[in-house]
Amino acid sequence: MISALPRYEGSAEHELTPASESRVSVIDPLRDERWKSFVAEHPNASAFHTPEWLRALADTYGYEPLAVTTAKPSQPLSDGLALCRVKSWITGKRLVSVPFADHCEPLMSNEAFETEIGSWLQQECDRGDWRYVELRPRSLMQTGDSWSSGQSYWFHTLDMSPSLEQIFNSLDKDSVQRRIRHAEKQGLEYETGNSAQLLKGFYPLMCRTRRRHGIFPQPIVWFRNLLRCMGDNLQIRIVRKAGEPVASILTLRHRQRVIYKYGCSDERFHHLAGTPLLFWRLIEESTAANVSEIDFGRSDLDHAGLVAFKERLGGRRQHLCYLRYSSPSDRRRSHATGANSWLGEKGRKRIVRFMPDAVLKGMGRVLYRHLG
Repeated sequence: MISALPRYEGSAEHELTPASESRVSVIDPLRDERWKSFVAEHPNASAFHTPEWLRALADTYGYEPLAVTTAKPSQPLSDGLALCRVKSWITGKRLVSVPFADHCEPLMSNEAFETEIGSWLQQECDRGDWRYVELRPRSLMQTGDSWSSGQSYWFHTLDMSPSLEQIFNSLDKDSVQRRIRHAEKQGLEYETGNSAQLLKGFYPLMCRTRRRHGIFPQPIVWFRNLLRCMGDNLQIRIVRKAGEPVASILTLRHRQRVIYKYGCSDERFHHLAGTPLLFWRLIEESTAANVSEIDFGRSDLDHAGLVAFKERLGGRRQHLCYLRYSSPSDRRRSHATGANSWLGEKGRKRIVRFMPDAVLKGMGRVLYRHLG
């Protein structure tokens, strides 16, 4: 017997109904304790698989999390794929694994995906009015010809097995080592934690950085929900000069991996080298906590400056390629989706940089729920 997808309060009848002959079960990862246990133990799971991340997505943007598995309702989970339903009158209805995550590895063998999960997702997409299914695997996947390559990025990780001294010596001597030593002489005040007070220092820097890059900031409620849901597995690191926030980074931890998720700074203080210092504090504290890997996240292929910075920090570059299965109707039409397509990059940046703060934040509140 196949389990039905749990209904969400205030939602319509669920729209994903496994056929009776299918071996696929659909579960609610927010309520099914098996998912929490499975993710806690799986070696390839990340913070993006956790019920806490999925809860923050649901509470902020109204996305409906689900997980698909070949396990029967009475069995422990041996595999699983986390997804969210994203319903938007702007960008359409789609299934994403998972929104705002740099990657979300399918926690299953290629065989299980090709013979069960993948084919079921294709059938659901074809018979429903879903535009597409998007997977964001961290590693290369073997899929059928029906799945096409989606967006691509560079992805960097730092191996934490060497000693702290070896890691420091591997950093770029001029742009990282020298700047860390410079920052340590500037009298910067350093603080780490997950308090609301730290968020008050982080968020204005985030808005300032997004404006500088011509991108709308995500709403403050997203970060409040992350703090509430992730607890001690989220850390904000911030440096100040005479009480003024200079730079900040936000990281997520799951098991022995740390993900650098957000970074921001005040360009007026870049000469103080607060950002290199923050990354070095992250490396120091991760070493002390026996972290095995720091995930520096994805970078756009053409963002040469960011890619170079991560490599100067010792990050190893990999290719990250998303996968997409499009419905027949979506194959027949072309949609401009995502933040970078809005008005074209140059036009968007010109407008964003001169928007009043209230308008900038308001646009972020409105648009991000459509862009997951």
